[in-house]
Amino acid sequence: MDTTIENALSFELTEDQKMIRNSIKDFVERTVAPTVMERDNSKEFPHDIVKQLGELGMLGIYHEEQYGGGGFDVVSFCLVLEEIARWDASLALTVASHTSLGTGHIAIAGSHEQKMKYMPTLTSGEKLAAWCLTEPGSGSDASGMKTTAIKDGDEYVINGSKIFITQGSVGDVYVVLAKTDPTKGTKGISAFIVEREMDGVQPGPGMHKLGMNSSDTTEVVFENVRVPAENLLGEEGRGFIDTMKVLDGGRVGIASLSVGIARGAYEESLRYAMERKQFGTAIGNFQYMEGKIVDMATEIDAARLLVQRAAWLKDNGKPYTVEASMAKLFASELSVKASLEAVQIHGGYGYTKEYHVERFLRDSKLMTIGEGTSEVQRLVIARELKKTLA
Repeated sequence: MDTTIENALSFELTEDQKMIRNSIKDFVERTVAPTVMERDNSKEFPHDIVKQLGELGMLGIYHEEQYGGGGFDVVSFCLVLEEIARWDASLALTVASHTSLGTGHIAIAGSHEQKMKYMPTLTSGEKLAAWCLTEPGSGSDASGMKTTAIKDGDEYVINGSKIFITQGSVGDVYVVLAKTDPTKGTKGISAFIVEREMDGVQPGPGMHKLGMNSSDTTEVVFENVRVPAENLLGEEGRGFIDTMKVLDGGRVGIASLSVGIARGAYEESLRYAMERKQFGTAIGNFQYMEGKIVDMATEIDAARLLVQRAAWLKDNGKPYTVEASMAKLFASELSVKASLEAVQIHGGYGYTKEYHVERFLRDSKLMTIGEGTSEVQRLVIARELKKTLA
């Protein structure tokens, strides 16, 4: 972990970053925020809003321009996710998973031909990507996956099932991790680009979840799916190595999303605390309430700085595994903590759907689970810290 002063962040956003942040903030407040409660209740995937985000260039913002991306930096992507998640974490999760996981894996491991074929329609939002790693019997331990891809002439035949797949039923392009050599553990895992219309691809119904209600989450079954050998993504047996790179980037995105949730909890709480009167004054004037608000604001700033450090390192081609895990660990746990405080500040109203904070609490819990649980993040960080003693 490089903590030298030479790698310190500039705390001033560039003009491009300010423009992107202000643009997405305006879009979210006009288009997303007014109907977010309706989507949470109906659990309907917001196809129209996602399409508009694609038209705005937000679904490929940091990918290369030659493949249809915006050519901006990861810091800008983090600003986008924070602004969306401040109001609608489900929508932010769609953007994050599509951009950094599904499309991101193709960007990291794909050949020029694969990128030219798939990325332009993904970065534009014409098609959506889904990343298929987790299985019913294997989550953090990818070596336990059962899905196989057996070579048969100039094709691979994929069999298996994946669970908790974001965009599972609305996705058009799947990146599927499967074992090409079950005897080699993680070194026998490969990645494949699978198209929705291929025979044998069977998305399941939407899952009933605690939160993130308008984000599409399903099981996807692959039954004798024949994939052309040219759809092998990267080298055979290197799928797990590339997956670790994808997850590092995904953790930065989830951390940004977590900051957005925490910020929403804070802003709603500050507003409520200054409007709610008790004992002849706003409850925000009581010292204990001031302490809650101040702690939330301070920790949100700290989380954002961790996120932007990890994003800056990625943008500059420097190692950022431990920084991504630190950002994800701190920000995700803060999103739950801040949301709990927000419900408490709102009192009985916080327990009702009349206010946004109960949704923030439900949505926030996934942040400590997805892209590696908090426990896994601590394992990653501890492993890297021990290396500094060598």
